[in-house]
Amino acid sequence: MEQTFDIKMFGKNLRALRKRKGFSQEGFALHAGLDRTYVGGIERGERNPALKTILQLAKALDVDVIQLFRSS
Repeated sequence: MEQTFDIKMFGKNLRALRKRKGFSQEGFALHAGLDRTYVGGIERGERNPALKTILQLAKALDVDVIQLFRSS
């Protein structure tokens, strides 16, 4: 079965993982070296992060990149 990429699902996964790790949005953005409004835009599916940013997000969450793309 082929899975398609959904930017809103990516954002939803990011938010869930961030909360599971106990980060506020602001605290996580600071930890990841990103702007809080940018992280918020990603979580809402309004921003399409570059690969470099996706790697940065996964590293900040201490998860494999694939976890950001898995549907819940």
